[in-house]
Amino acid sequence: MTVALPLPKYHQIYLVLREQLHEGRFAQGLPGELALMQQFGVARVTVRRALQELAGEGLISRERGRGTHPVAQRAPATAAAGRGAAKTTRLTGLLENLVSTSLNTTVRVLDVSAVAATAEVAGALKLAPGDAVQKAVRVRSTREGPLSHITTWVPAVLAYGFGKRELAKKPILMLLEESGVRLGGAQQTISARLADAQVASHLGIAVGSALLAVRRLIHDEQGRPVQWLHGLYRPDRYEYQMQLSRVGDIDAKVWVSRELSAQFH
Repeated sequence: MTVALPLPKYHQIYLVLREQLHEGRFAQGLPGELALMQQFGVARVTVRRALQELAGEGLISRERGRGTHPVAQRAPATAAAGRGAAKTTRLTGLLENLVSTSLNTTVRVLDVSAVAATAEVAGALKLAPGDAVQKAVRVRSTREGPLSHITTWVPAVLAYGFGKRELAKKPILMLLEESGVRLGGAQQTISARLADAQVASHLGIAVGSALLAVRRLIHDEQGRPVQWLHGLYRPDRYEYQMQLSRVGDIDAKVWVSRELSAQFH
């Protein structure tokens, strides 16, 4: 395995598995030690160290003969809680950027399916855990190659009018508007994440590579959530630009930001 970051291998595996646990990927249990050894190309002691870290945080439980299972976590109070600074964004700019992106990139729809909302997704969309949502996974590319791996969740009642064919042609926000949703604004969080084996293969990078992680919650004009998005971007092909202006006199420490664009290359 080619390691892109100077982190201990067990810690890279821990970070990847922790992120997948938060996304609710292991409802039926985590892969066995042998499967994890093969996935990450490491020794059993390294896998066990990563699992010990997760167990120590109360994220998993390990029982002999019964395997390793996630421990149910309480749904977050807000969509961006614990994920860094959230920012409310004007949706007009987002839509303009989506149009520009769709015209200059290609999209490959990996999967579209109706699933039960995990605790995290339900908390973001203000649904009950287990409610039906449409989950869509797509990879967007430029002429230079893969740019982003995007996963979105939309309440099933809003997504009945579009599926894989429509998502291959238009951004979800446009499809929502065409179905009658009046879009209002968005909350966005930008952080970092390490690529797991699945995402790495789609983006053409090494497992453990650093990615720009964007989480965006879109709501309508009444403040009701209509889309929850997790985007993973290659930092060598994507950058997010903001303009900062100081408010107040020379001693002021408050800065006001304005989104300029999200550039890809």
